Amino acid sequence: MSAASEKTRVLTGITTTGTPHLGNYVGAIKPAIEASQDPNVQSYYFLADLHALIKCQDPRRVQESRLEIAATWLALGLDTDNAIFYRQSDIPEIPELTWMLSCVCAKGLMNRAHAYKAAVAENEAAGNQDPDKGITMGLFGYPVLMAADILMFNANKVPVGRDQIQHIEMARDMAGRFNHLYKGQFFTLPEAAVDEKVEVLNGLDGRKMSKSYNNTIPLFVSEKKLLKLVRKIKTNSLEPGEPKDPDTCTLFQIYSAFASAEETAAMRDEYAAGIGWGEAKNRVFEYLNEHLREPRERYQALLEDPGHIEQVLLKGAERARAEAAPLMERLRHAAGLGRFV
Repeated sequence: MSAASEKTRVLTGITTTGTPHLGNYVGAIKPAIEASQDPNVQSYYFLADLHALIKCQDPRRVQESRLEIAATWLALGLDTDNAIFYRQSDIPEIPELTWMLSCVCAKGLMNRAHAYKAAVAENEAAGNQDPDKGITMGLFGYPVLMAADILMFNANKVPVGRDQIQHIEMARDMAGRFNHLYKGQFFTLPEAAVDEKVEVLNGLDGRKMSKSYNNTIPLFVSEKKLLKLVRKIKTNSLEPGEPKDPDTCTLFQIYSAFASAEETAAMRDEYAAGIGWGEAKNRVFEYLNEHLREPRERYQALLEDPGHIEQVLLKGAERARAEAAPLMERLRHAAGLGRFV
């Protein structure tokens, strides 16, 4: 067994339908990039661009988002020598495996998928006679594609939020069914890795930072735009000199997500001493701007050199297919689709 195969395999998909924001960085990108530098972990990070087609039929937006997200991860220090970084759409074995898994996956299992059930519930609430109105096979079969992403590389762990645990359980179900039907240990049964310590940042309005709420602060906006957005963060009406509660303050939460323990403690003291909201917002802007200055410059340089990004992704796809192609050959043979000679 090779040293690479003995490493823990961790796989993460990155949806390509939007521009990365501070919440994405703190909750997913930062911990993933740190993991990419761990020599004991074989990390797989992929642009989930086939998944993007479920939600977005705007080719320009999908293309822009793929470029922006690849540039973001590279600018923030993803170790592409250790981690395997690729586009989902560059691995033709993944849709082939999706079909194979579809053929062993019970429709009843897909009926219970959260996203499908939510879409049906929306139709019923709207009084639509057809509960499946507007629901595509892409949305319905999304968990099968996700299972193929995971099982193709026999990932041991898949970092997910609690809302995605069901999909990992479905992938385990499909893997076990395939192994049983075709009498072999073709797939590792993956485990969901839910990090309870991962921080969920609030957005401009105090709710969870999310594109759907239109309350995000994009990671690499200009200094001028960053200042404007920080100044829009919702605060209360307490005057300068009045003590303020840092634990209920979005400004403090964002600051502490980037600052050191010592810096956070010092800012907490400032809140107790009654720092004014204008001063607090200026401090947060200055800290974020300084923290993001160098990666912002790298990001802009990468956007201006898409050829470099393309080469990085093609190299990643080559490494990924070096694993995917032999496994797919095995699976074809197991299912009776192998070559005659």
